[in-house]
Parts: sequence; structure tokens; C-alpha cells
Amino acid sequence: MNTHKILLAALLVPLGATLAVVPAASAATPPAPAAISAFASSTPAVPQGAVAAAFRSPEAALGRVAHPLRTTEPRGGLADLRPFGRMVGDARVVGLGEATHSSHEFLTVKHRILRYLVEEKGFRAFALETPWSTGLRLDAYLLRGEGDLKQIMDEEFQGTYRWWNNAEYRDLFQWIRAYNVKHPNDPVRFVGDDSGFAGAELYDKVNAYAAAARPDLAPQLTELYRGLRPATDAETYVNDYLSKPMAERKEFAERTGRAVDLLKQRPATGADADAHAWAVQHATAIHQMTTLFAFDWNDPRSVPDLMLYRDRIMAENITWWQQQTGDKIMLAAHNGHIALKTYIPDAYPKVQGDFLRERLGGGYLSVGLTFDHGSFNAFGTDGAVHRFTVGSAVPGTAEHTLDRVRYRDFVVDLRNAPTAARAWLAAPHTVKNIGATYPGIADAPQIRLSESYDVVMHLQRVEAAHMLK
Repeated sequence: MNTHKILLAALLVPLGATLAVVPAASAATPPAPAAISAFASSTPAVPQGAVAAAFRSPEAALGRVAHPLRTTEPRGGLADLRPFGRMVGDARVVGLGEATHSSHEFLTVKHRILRYLVEEKGFRAFALETPWSTGLRLDAYLLRGEGDLKQIMDEEFQGTYRWWNNAEYRDLFQWIRAYNVKHPNDPVRFVGDDSGFAGAELYDKVNAYAAAARPDLAPQLTELYRGLRPATDAETYVNDYLSKPMAERKEFAERTGRAVDLLKQRPATGADADAHAWAVQHATAIHQMTTLFAFDWNDPRSVPDLMLYRDRIMAENITWWQQQTGDKIMLAAHNGHIALKTYIPDAYPKVQGDFLRERLGGGYLSVGLTFDHGSFNAFGTDGAVHRFTVGSAVPGTAEHTLDRVRYRDFVVDLRNAPTAARAWLAAPHTVKNIGATYPGIADAPQIRLSESYDVVMHLQRVEAAHMLK
């Protein structure tokens, strides 16, 4: 597999998967999947005996302030989420993570929490780690019933975005659509905040705006976008694009940047201001893709800059939507993206959650999702999709302690943790960090929970998600 294709697989948040390809030729042979139970970390953060002696019992202390979850399934009563609602407070963006991309319970609990945030806290947007253009197609379906949901998911969730083509997210989208039918004047919107593809919709919307409001710009935009509008499926388009010479990819990025500048030169006023803002954002999303693909994906030294750029623009897209629409947003992404501090500084210098906290302050809430044992879908070392299973967490890991809290599944506000737990939360502990590929070199980084998240939701057991294609 070409390096750029492996890095493409890493686009979906693989703090571990990305590092797995950084060495051009690693001397280490990764363990066979069947031999992996939980973690084989050679450097446990803190010996369990020392933790117990120094901090008494962090699990008992956390148990005093943790709140049990009745279920992870989306339907039924939501009363058990009221403590979580108090944790959310006045936050305008809630980042809800996942320790794997493709486990059933992580996806269904997000559905359940979205229901609660919509019905009880006034949230009106669901954001996912998928391209901005994908977001436009799904938003049109959810708002007005445009298109066929299965077709949209099949066409948009390709390549490494295939993890979102699952029964769990289909059910979530169907719930949003049903909600919007009942509340046409107060709908729930969909936001794609990522930049791994720029669909034909973006070019069409920018050109339509120019034709109607700025006909003088239309010929220039047509020339600047020459050869860029997709005419194939997303996966084929991206693979072909990344096979182009670097000079050509940089020239594309230069052209799309000029298109954004052209649109920005004469800001619209009055009734046209909103249409102009959206046109600029659509043009910006095109430029984000071409800029991302102008990095040298075959050079491991470019990985930190590439990933820094990606996380920054994902945060910018979320912030833009929130400020433009006023919607409160639930953001779904990997733990490593929604965290307040990077898991792996060498490869991810700064992550989306850090940028969002910087921009929104207390208006951003970071919620990490952890689990003790279970299964998930991921790319294997052979590049094919497999179902993997990991056993119970071992002593010294964060999950080992969290799983000893008195509730099976629970949510806990780390900002209000008892004294007996604070030192443990502030110490580095190994955590599960399973991205688009498994195993990866950094599947078990060490983090300080209190620096990484405001809130943690822990699930004892997860099962692999139900992929549709």
C-alpha cells in the first residue's frame, strides 16, 4: 500500500494509526491481532500499589461523584442524563469522543445524548468528522427529505469515512429526520467539519452565488476551479488526486486560495450578507481540501504539520457554524480530536478540542469516552476491515481504575473530582486509543485525564458496530 493511502486511512483520527506509518521502514514487527488482549505497554504509568498507597482509592472517590447510566441505547427515558445536563451547563459546543471508531455502544450512546441535548438543552446541530460537502447533502436530507438516505451514506461514506456507514448512525439520522418533520421551524442540522474531500456541491454552490450576485467574478472562478470539480466517486477522486505530482497539487491549492480571496474582496451587505458568508465558507472548504492535499503525504516529516492543519480547520468549521447559525452543537469525533490536550505531541502538535477551548473558552465541553473490554471494526495491517477484540484493561491503565468504579456504565465530571481522586487524575496513565487501523504504535499513549477532558463517560463493555457496506 502506498504511503499516501496509509495516511489517508489515518485521516479519520488515528492518533495511533498515523504514527504507525511515520517510520518509512520500521524494524519492529507489530504483534498479530490474535495475540493482542488489551495493551502490551512496556511502561505502565504508575504502579497500582503506589496509586493505592498515595491516593487511597481513586475509584472509590470517583464512585462518590459518578452518575450511573441506565442504558447506552438511544430509546427510552432520559432522566439518568440530567446530571450530565448539569455538567454541560451553558456550553455551546459539546465534544463527545470515542476510544474506537466502530463500536456499537459509542455510537448509540451518542444518539442517546444527542436526543437529550436536543430535547432538554436546546442543541440544534450534530457535527461529525466527515467532509463539509457531505454535511451539506445530509443536512438537505434531514431538513427537507432531499435524496435517499441509503444512497447518500453509500456515496459519501467511502474510503476511510466508511466507518460512518453503519446501522447505528443510520438510526441517528432517521431520528433527526423524524424530529425535523415534527419541528419544521426549529430543526436539527448536520455539520461535516472535515476536509478529506470536497464534493461537486461546493463548486456548484459557489458558482451559483457568483452567477446571481457577482457575475463579474463568475468567469474567474470557473477558471480557478478548472479540473477540480469531482466527476467520479469520492474514493476514486481522492486516490487520483493524491497520485498527482506535488507541484500540481500545490498549484491547485494556490488557485483555490485565490478563489476565496476573490469572494472576500467585496463583502456583501444587507440581505445578501448571509448568502455571501455561506459562499465564502463553501469556497473555504474547497481550499481546505486542496491545502491538506498539498502536503507531502510521502514524507513522514510533514505529518505533524498536516495533522495540525487538519485539526485547526475542523475547529474553525465548527466555530464558524456555531457563530453563523447560533446553533448549539454536539460534535462527534475520536477521543484524540475532542481532547483538550494532544495525546501524541510529536505527530499531533495541537488538536481540535484544544483549538475549540481556545476559541470558545468555557463554551466548549470535552467529554472522553472510555471502555474496559470488547470489540470494534478497524483496518488491519493487511489493509482489510476486521473485527478485533480486546480483553480487560491491565493494572496501571486508566481503564483498569475506571472499571473499578462502582457503576457498570457511568459519567463523571472531572472538574469536581474529590481530593482523593485528583492526584490520580493528574498523573499520566495509559489509555486505549484505537483509530482507523489496528494495531498501531500509539494505540496506548499515556495521558493525564484531568488535563485532557472535562468529563469522562466510561462503558464496561462494547461490541463492534453494524457496518452496512
